[in-house]
Amino acid sequence: MMRACPVVFILLSLLLAAGLSACGQKGPLYLPEDAPATADSMEK
Repeated sequence: MMRACPVVFILLSLLLAAGLSACGQKGPLYLPEDAPATADSMEK
C-alpha cells in the first residue's frame, strides 16, 4: 500500500491546482445590469 501514497499525492495536487485555477475567469465578478425594456419586447 506504500506505492499508492505518491499516486494519491499527485492526484490530490492536480485536483487542488485545477480547483485554484477556477475556470480561467479573470477580473472582478459582477452582475450585468438589466437592459432597458423596449416596446418591441413588451408586445410579445
